[in-house]
Amino acid sequence: MTKSNPLVSIIKTLQGIGHRMVERIWRLGAGARLFFLTIVYSGESFKRFHLTMREIYSTGVMSLLIIIVSAFFVGMVLALQGYNTLQKYGSSEAIGVLVSLSLVRELGPVVTALLFAGRAGTAITAEIGLMKTTEQLSAMEMMAVNPIARVVAPRFWAGVISMPILATLFSMVGILGGYIVAVPLIGVDEGAFWSQMQASVDFQSDIVNGIIKSLVFGVACTMIALFEGFDAPPTAEGVSRATTRTVVISSLTVLGLDFVLTSFMLVI
Repeated sequence: MTKSNPLVSIIKTLQGIGHRMVERIWRLGAGARLFFLTIVYSGESFKRFHLTMREIYSTGVMSLLIIIVSAFFVGMVLALQGYNTLQKYGSSEAIGVLVSLSLVRELGPVVTALLFAGRAGTAITAEIGLMKTTEQLSAMEMMAVNPIARVVAPRFWAGVISMPILATLFSMVGILGGYIVAVPLIGVDEGAFWSQMQASVDFQSDIVNGIIKSLVFGVACTMIALFEGFDAPPTAEGVSRATTRTVVISSLTVLGLDFVLTSFMLVI
């Protein structure tokens, strides 16, 4: 029985690592190129804004149910857990501050982006992957129709427009859910709940920063979904793997960007 050469094993391991690194760098460059082309050809898509409106309905309006239901329960859980903690320190009336700041600053943009990636992002990837599998994109190019302007740009701007609206709605419904638990059920003073929330939530440092986060998350999640659809192998298994990658990469990207943006916003 022959022994394997340790040097050969090390070389194969390094070769595999290098191959994966090159592949990741290539995918990053290809994604940046797709983003650049999307911006360049956005003018053509704006001339047919009805396409963007149709995609806003598909990605935004059709995501309302999961956003509203999730926000309501998140707000209720926040109020319940927050009250359980704050009452130990005699600060139960600050529950409105805890719920509102948690939702506006972090949970609203982040959870909305994660839900958007799971619902709308996978749909975008699967749709474009199917168009690639059935050679619809190639047919567009043969008919001198730019698939970037016709397919990608409307979906991109639909995601960018929908995300801040969904995140704002998430925060509003979450605050309502927290109010229902804190005031009618637990018995926190209603005036203290609203007055402390209004005194603590700042428009620029809280609301505007939350909207900026949701815009960045909208760009990231939508572009990842679009790129994975374009990069998917033209098979059923390839499209399935692409939709899975959309959720995984989008989720990790959102969490990473949230840390970076939060750090930057706290510094400035």
